[in-house]
Amino acid sequence: MASKQFTLGEVAQHNKEGDLWIVIDSKVYDVSRFVNLHPGGSNVLYAPSVAGKDATDVFFGLHRLEVLLRPQYARLQIGTVLGQSELVKPPAPGTLSLVPYGEPTWLSPGFYSPYYNDSHRRFHKAVRTFLAHEVYPEATRCEESGKYISQEVVDRVCEMNLLAMCLGPGKHLEGLTLMGGLVKPEEFDYFHELIIHIEIARFGTRGFVDGLLGGGVIGLPPILNFGSLDIQAQYVPDILAGKKYIALAITEAFAGSDVAGIQTVAARDGDEWVVTGTKKWITNGMFADYFTTLCQTDQGLLLLLIPRSSTVSTKPIKTSYSATAGTAYVTFDGARVPVSHMIGKVGQGLQIIFHNFNRERWMIAAASLVAQRLVVEECLNRESANQRIAFKKPLHSQAVIRAKLALIIERVEACQAWVENITHQMNNMSHAEQSDKLAGPIALLKKFVSRSGRETAQDATQMFGGRGITAGGMGKIIENYHRTAVFDAILGGTEDVLGDLGVRQAIRKIPKGARL
Repeated sequence: MASKQFTLGEVAQHNKEGDLWIVIDSKVYDVSRFVNLHPGGSNVLYAPSVAGKDATDVFFGLHRLEVLLRPQYARLQIGTVLGQSELVKPPAPGTLSLVPYGEPTWLSPGFYSPYYNDSHRRFHKAVRTFLAHEVYPEATRCEESGKYISQEVVDRVCEMNLLAMCLGPGKHLEGLTLMGGLVKPEEFDYFHELIIHIEIARFGTRGFVDGLLGGGVIGLPPILNFGSLDIQAQYVPDILAGKKYIALAITEAFAGSDVAGIQTVAARDGDEWVVTGTKKWITNGMFADYFTTLCQTDQGLLLLLIPRSSTVSTKPIKTSYSATAGTAYVTFDGARVPVSHMIGKVGQGLQIIFHNFNRERWMIAAASLVAQRLVVEECLNRESANQRIAFKKPLHSQAVIRAKLALIIERVEACQAWVENITHQMNNMSHAEQSDKLAGPIALLKKFVSRSGRETAQDATQMFGGRGITAGGMGKIIENYHRTAVFDAILGGTEDVLGDLGVRQAIRKIPKGARL
């Protein structure tokens, strides 16, 4: 039936109750039976500018293209308009955005970058295509429902070894087939890893992203870098394969950015540590099998790998983003842990966590960066340039809107440049050098990116108006980002603390003989 063609004159004859057709982008829809089910009410469809008319502009002023692709709406199509062809088509999975500033310059035709090579470009295309096909549908469902990600999706992600790659270059990649063999373990670098973080964050589903990879990417590095070979052999393979889950348990109600102030205690009892205390806001805590846990001892801070048991309990914490992240309150009620589960030595806990913070903060900055770029694309393409009319003119005709767009673009491009510069330094430094030289710059980077994100979220919400605070429809990406942008300012260290850290690191490195 959808292959039948009609003239606009024929469509115009169907404009009344019980017999109502409309045209959207060359397609003819019979909405006679749907009219009373329309979420906006029947009057919208009976309006003179819609009933029996080409309602393309009206439709795209109110809806996203994805609405037409839903089966319950697609089946309403009865044909096409004679002499017209479809103009608005869904992009094929893996394709690049055509909106200016919708992609970083290294992905934009006619632009160049000193950081990325052909391996990165091939890898990027494969990652974006894979995630669009295999992960994005699950991301949207879980973000809305709050349910944890299905094991089937986790298995597919781990088959590509995405979690392993999100731990950066290293020995843990040896023998693994990365992205179907697209890149060799010895060729993999931090720009490959950056691509993964950025592409997953493009979903605009922050809770899902943290639920999929959050626990592993921050909970495993201490084990890989400081754990014994026995611990690594016992736990790492199952975690990388997606069969088991891990969470980093540092923060407490008593101590957030003041990591040294934690009150969870580990007391030595023969060949075991007995752990008592609580942790709060633990990402992936609800479904974690293991907890990389910072504890106080009588000889200083200690990091332990604690398996879930009858003495380890979790309960959900409701936050402003999706429950699919598994954010939890964790209680250790005399949990007994073998001495062999120590990560490093007694007294090294703070040093190990600070080492871990660098990559965590870099990762958070990368995720925030791409979320801001997605907002740029939304503001330029949907609300400001093409789809919203205000005072009988496109919204972008207003100078104040163009000024906001300029600020949003300036911020995201500055963030991009700094993230890539830091990533380049990581590629050329050992772990020891990174700890020594990059702790301060990464702290300042995260502060700058997260603050820019909140400013961008505010500007975008102003442009989208009521849509920008509506959890669905045209403004859903803006609403989600405005609600979750503050996470980037808190996770991995609050902005004020990181700003102070960055400056103190800089002051410490001023040569004693330096004079003006």
